[in-house]
Amino acid sequence: MALILLIDDHLALRQTLRRILQTEGHEVLEAANGRAGMALFERHNPALVITDILMPDQDGIATILDLRRRCAGAKIIAMSGGGEAATQTLYLDAARKLGADEIVRKPFRAEEIVALVDGLLGANVYP
Repeated sequence: MALILLIDDHLALRQTLRRILQTEGHEVLEAANGRAGMALFERHNPALVITDILMPDQDGIATILDLRRRCAGAKIIAMSGGGEAATQTLYLDAARKLGADEIVRKPFRAEEIVALVDGLLGANVYP
């Protein structure tokens, strides 16, 4: 079980992801934008951050850069569903180059996100 910070401006997606992650035994913190997410990160030091790219107030790219400055070892999954496929690919490629450990395109299946989370957290989560 791990503490996971989920940052996305879409409430329905956050609720769905929270349920998926909680079913896997994780505790989930939620934020609607990068600024609020960084405040939670500083207070709770989660094992993993899952962040959307396109959000108001502070987008996912700025959030990834901020996370890397504050905690170089932070584990990060970036997700995006914004725009056309080519634009989405550009956002996700930029996220990976700037520090995301994994990327995922929306919409995704529950199994995809669980596999990414398990892969990043590995033995650090399960004794």
